[in-house]
Amino acid sequence: MAPSTETADVVVVGGGTGGCFAAATAAQHGLDVVLLERKSADEAGRIACGDAIKGKRKFPEVIDRDRLKEESFTNETISRGLFENPETGETVEFTFGESGAVVDRYQYGQVLLDETERAGATVEYNTVVKSVVQPDEQIEGVRAVREGNPVKYDADIVIDGAGALSVLQDTADFSESQFDTNVDYSQFCSAYREVLDVPEPVEWDDALVFKPTKELGYLWYFPRSATEINVGLGFQMSEEPVQLVETLADDITARPEFEGATVKNKLGAALPTRRPYDSAVHPGYIAVGDAAAQVNPCTGGGIPGAAKAGHWAGEIAAEAVADSDVSEAGLWEYNHRVQTDFGKRFAAMDLYNIFGTAQGIDALVSIVTALPGQQIVDAIGRKGTADMGLGLKLKVLLKTFGHWGTLYDVYKLQDVAVTLKKVYNRYPSDPAQYARWRRDRDAVMERVYEITGADAKY
Repeated sequence: MAPSTETADVVVVGGGTGGCFAAATAAQHGLDVVLLERKSADEAGRIACGDAIKGKRKFPEVIDRDRLKEESFTNETISRGLFENPETGETVEFTFGESGAVVDRYQYGQVLLDETERAGATVEYNTVVKSVVQPDEQIEGVRAVREGNPVKYDADIVIDGAGALSVLQDTADFSESQFDTNVDYSQFCSAYREVLDVPEPVEWDDALVFKPTKELGYLWYFPRSATEINVGLGFQMSEEPVQLVETLADDITARPEFEGATVKNKLGAALPTRRPYDSAVHPGYIAVGDAAAQVNPCTGGGIPGAAKAGHWAGEIAAEAVADSDVSEAGLWEYNHRVQTDFGKRFAAMDLYNIFGTAQGIDALVSIVTALPGQQIVDAIGRKGTADMGLGLKLKVLLKTFGHWGTLYDVYKLQDVAVTLKKVYNRYPSDPAQYARWRRDRDAVMERVYEITGADAKY
């Protein structure tokens, strides 16, 4: 059967956070926008996620943020983190610099999609995208199957929000652009999560609970409410496989507060645990969210970054269509915004992920449990780096006897992370300077591998 053909200014693939914010933004700028979502209207928004985010002010104002908060934020009391030492049972508590929240991810997704349509975009459900349309260098649309029928969408720009290891990137030819193709499954994490109803309220309903596991993974317990808990775990795909379901079940069984718990739903997913793509644009094409690895590589948190990136992608797409310039250079400003904003923080955090590949879990746990909470929050959260004075360093030394060599490497890595962020601040404003920037960044990474002894990740 010959496919039918539809046209739009912008086609967005994927109805997640990045895709919805991109589609809503582009539509509000007056473009004809179609968002393609593979799930049905009833199932769209049901995504494997930890559900923890920061406050509503993190979201661009292209959607009704008050509505999003009211209908999907189930717990807005998150103010602290609890890090559990699996060897000693010790729990380290640290406070967050700002309050956070846990959401009902399904309801959150439903609201986002509805808001996307309200902004003027058309959402096509039950549509599975198979490949890009690329007659020459430029990507000019996608091929899909909608409710069993082949359909071709022609567009000036395709925005890829199709998630980790996007199928669009498997079918596109990026050889004539700077688009980052240095991507491998080992730079990703395999994750599994369940949502539990527990009989009695937990005592830590204002906290996010973390517990490290083998293979560079961690368990999480995030309370949607005092009696509804998002529980899950993941492991780095560069390491030996972990039996996710069994490992999670064993830990749940060992927790008295979960006795008698029932499972509401369960899902698995792949998540990027790497730095954001060096370049996420190609003529006629922009990648957002997980499809561009715009995720905190230490925690897997990706909602705020995807919202920002999606919004910027929609703005840049609108400017490019108005200027009739969808070339790599015409879309490059998107890269610049990402890399000089949260991209530099995530790149710095990735150094700690690399560091972990060369260390045993006992050394990592010893270091983390010795560090004050604020330094942990800074290193894997707001800053990507952390400041420690001499007095604080001496206290940590006393608590990490036997792992001083590892601790010294952490201090050296901290200095390199600061340098790396400075390099990202100089991310070029056009592709002409890109090769030079990469040489500068890669020189910093050589120092990282020298310090850590880790195998090269990229």
